Parts: sequence; structure tokens; C-alpha cells
Amino acid sequence: MDVEEAFQVVGEFGPYQKRAVAVLVLTQLYMACQSMLIVLVGATPEYKTEQEDDSSSNQERVIFTGDIDSIVTEWFLIKQQAYKVSLAGSLFFAGLLVGNIVFGPLSDRIGRRPVYLTGLFFEVLFGYVTAFAPSYEVFAVSRLLVGLMNGGIGLVCFVLTQEYVGKSYWAMTGTLTSMMFAVGIALFGALGYFIRPWRSLATASNSSGVLFFLLSVTLPESPRWLYSQGRTERAEEVLRYIALRNGNAAKNLMLQRVAAAAPTASLARAGNRGNSSRGGTGVLQLVIHPVLRLRTMVLMYVWYACSLVYYGLTLGASETSGSRYMNVAMYGLVELPAYPLCMYFINKHWAGRRKSMASFLCLAGSACLCTMLIPENTGTLLSVTSLALLGKLMVSAAFNIAYVYTSELYPTVIRNAGLGVCSMSCRVGGILAPFVPSMRALHTSMPFTVFCLSGFSAGCLGLLLPETLNRPAAETLEELSSPTHSRVLESKPLLYEDEKWKPNHK
Repeated sequence: MDVEEAFQVVGEFGPYQKRAVAVLVLTQLYMACQSMLIVLVGATPEYKTEQEDDSSSNQERVIFTGDIDSIVTEWFLIKQQAYKVSLAGSLFFAGLLVGNIVFGPLSDRIGRRPVYLTGLFFEVLFGYVTAFAPSYEVFAVSRLLVGLMNGGIGLVCFVLTQEYVGKSYWAMTGTLTSMMFAVGIALFGALGYFIRPWRSLATASNSSGVLFFLLSVTLPESPRWLYSQGRTERAEEVLRYIALRNGNAAKNLMLQRVAAAAPTASLARAGNRGNSSRGGTGVLQLVIHPVLRLRTMVLMYVWYACSLVYYGLTLGASETSGSRYMNVAMYGLVELPAYPLCMYFINKHWAGRRKSMASFLCLAGSACLCTMLIPENTGTLLSVTSLALLGKLMVSAAFNIAYVYTSELYPTVIRNAGLGVCSMSCRVGGILAPFVPSMRALHTSMPFTVFCLSGFSAGCLGLLLPETLNRPAAETLEELSSPTHSRVLESKPLLYEDEKWKPNHK
């Protein structure tokens, strides 16, 4: 039997898998706090300057009038030093970018579990360095390192939630991961309201990582990754371990010794040393393989557009006045309705992953288009702010589907590499998003025009991808073009130019 059939025997989402996935999903609470930390610890209160009483000196004394304890008040990051707050935030996102690039292929090569545990351990360690940093320079470097770990293990954590369960539950586990990250943002806003000193807030938000690390130590390696690497016996051991804790002996569990798995494993070990007649593995295969090349190009643009629209609309929606703690909470809570929506649509045969993602992107573009048709500050329910939040709701749903959809479009042996490259383009979109509002100098509607065109173009390009609903998950690169992988899990096939699916074909 193959891995998917083995999960039918073991249990696609048994009690043990629920506990394992719960640990990984709840870890998103910790990761969200680290992602949003600079928003509160870098808050700049109102201040005034006074001339020193000593007339011989020409120095000014800074007096902070707001009741805020942050890195700004401790290290006087104002005026010419104010850029350092944004720099610390940028360093975190730069770390995310590098982590996406490095950790994805690394976990495809040496395994999901060791990369995840190592990354989580060092993120917690560097998180405490942030909390007890003696100077701004140490604080900034620690944010870069925390971002590096956060970006890497975020991918591996997401993939593990998929590979521990049967394919029919991938959409649910992927959606829960994104939903819990949004909840984590809201909880961080509440935590910041009750814990005002920035060092105490950084310590409290980082301490939850210790608990999640201890819970994660007991997690096994991904059986899908083991099988894709040709380590069939070890994959059987993990599957029996899961089955036993699900209350299922599964004594007759025996995975098929697939000839394609062993060469793939040897290629993964060989790396880029030139031992493969295919010209390399990992990220290089995303360029060489004809099927993967098209998918990667489309997905990179989709992820870029999702990030650009998401963060761009967030900047517009966050310009409202009010408590910054409430604004942080709303930043997360506004996303929550998006996840039940996408969970409903992506599992319907008339919608699926492809059409749902494209539709939500186009709806986000439509919301941006409508903002150009109404005046600002109308004081009614239909306003620029409400349309911007509606657009964020739509693009959040598209973003979540993109995660689930991308993991299904890539084979197991290269799944993390594919997610890493897509996440890299996602970070580029996030970096560029703050610059889009400056295009108002050309025309007031120019920023929303950019978001509108990005949403529409990404939605249309997404229709070039194949549907993955009720399709078997590819384990190796050879299965993408192999006729033995043309089996589907539904009675009527859908045909695409790059894949010919045939029903009931083993």
C-alpha cells in the first residue's frame, strides 16, 4: 500500500493526530506574538523637549508625556534616531525572508522534526535576548535572528500539520494554522493591554514558546517525508506508532517499496553535487522540472499579490484612531471570518481550491476598485475603511487557500522548498506594501488601483493551475508525470494539460 492507503488503516485524523496537530497549531500563538512584538514595544509616546538650565550647554532634555514604556523611551529613539524602530521591524521581516529560503529546502533534506525543534529552540533563546537586550544594537540583532527562526519553522510547522494526517484533512489543518495565528495577534493585543513595561511584555510573550517546545519534543518525524526519502521501514514504524496511540494495532501495515523513492532519496542526499541526471534537486528542480516551473511562477506571483494587498490594506485600515491595543486585536480578529468561508468553498466540488482562491482574489480587487468610487469620510456604513476591511477579509481567505493549495501542488520531497520560494516572494510583497501609499502623490486613487490590479491579475493567473481537490498527493518528482499517479479519489476525472487523471487506476 502507499502512504495514503496506510493512513486509511492507521486513521486519517485519530486521537493522537489531533493532539499532535493541536500542539503545532497552538504554537502559532507564540509565533504571532513574536511577529507583532515591535508594534507595541516600539510604540512612540508624545514627548516635548526643554532647554537645559545650564546656559553653557546647548542640549535639550526630552520629556515623554505619554504613559508608555517602550524601546523608544528607554533608548530615546526619536527625531534622528526614530528610524531605528522601523529598522528593527524591517530586520525581523528580513529574517523571515532568509528563513523561508533556508529552512524549507533544509527540512526537505534532513527531515521536518529536527529542523522544526532546532528552529523553535533558538527562536525562544533569541526571544529572551530581545527581552533582556542591554542596548539597541543587541535588540536589533536579536530581532533579525528571531525572524530567521520564525520564518523557517513557520513553514515546517505548517507542513507537519499536513503530513501527520490524511489528505482529506489537509484543508482543515491548514486553515486552523492560519486561524490560530490571527487569534495570536488578537491575544497579543490583550496581553499588551495588561502588561505595559516592554521588557515584561517581551518576556511574557516569549515564555509560551518554552511550553510549546517541550510539547513538541514528543512529536515523531513525518511518515510522508520518510517514505519519500526511501526510508520505508522507518515510515512504517512511525505509522504503527500513530496507529497504536489511535487505538489501532495495524499489524498488517506494509508500505509498498516504490522504486522511484530510493533514487529520489539518493538525489536528496547528493544535493547539487551533480550526481543527478535531472540536473539537481531542491530549489533547482523548481526551475528545471517543466510542471513545477509553471506552477512555481504562477504561485510566486499569487503569493506576492496576496502579501501586497493584505499588508497594503492593513496599513489603510489601521489609520483609524483609538487604542493601539484594540487596533492590534482588530488586526487579527478581522481575519477570522475568512477561514470558515474558505473551508466551506475549497471542499465543494463546484468550487475547489483553484476557483475559490481566484474568486477571493478578484473580490479583494473589486473591494479596492469600489473605494475609488466613493468619497472618503462619508460617515456611512459604506466607507473607504469598511471596504478596505472587506478587501482584507477577502485577501485573508485567498492567502489561507494559497497555503493549502501550494502544499498540495508540490510533491512531498520538494514541498518545503516550494513553500519556501513562494514565501520568499510573499515577503517581497510585504516589504513593498508600505511604499504603495506614497503613490498618492500621483493620484489619490493610485494605491487602490495597484491593489485592485494585483488582486485581479493574481486571480486570473491562478486559474492556470490544476485543481487538487480529491486528487492523490504526489510523493516524488517522478509521480508528477508518471501514469501510475493518475489515479483520483472521485468517480469522474478532470483533465488538465499537464496531468491526465484516470479514475480507479492503481
